[in-house]
Amino acid sequence: MNAERKRVVLVGSSLALAGVRAGLEAYPGLEVITLETPPAEAVQILHALSPASVILDLSIVPPEFPFSLLEEQPGLLIGIDPGSDRTWLLSGRQSRELSMRDLVEVIQAHARNTEG
Repeated sequence: MNAERKRVVLVGSSLALAGVRAGLEAYPGLEVITLETPPAEAVQILHALSPASVILDLSIVPPEFPFSLLEEQPGLLIGIDPGSDRTWLLSGRQSRELSMRDLVEVIQAHARNTEG
């Protein structure tokens, strides 16, 4: 893999993920890989691939899968749910030094993004 390119892995073969793949492939800085394996088998493959981010169609994976995947493969996990037109972002990055100010900033940023 080219050191400048970031690896993105899509787990599943849904129409929604095919559309995401087509859009991402337009960006030369990304290496896009699709895994068409059952979620349970994908975990080991993802570990070997070490992607910068993983994208899932939440409508076709078990509800607990994103969280168990995040424990096994810390990083950026993006879940798309075409049925509700929502995108979920989960990050395995952790901070041991979270201040009250940091927490308030996250709450305020979220509130600004949901207003109006």
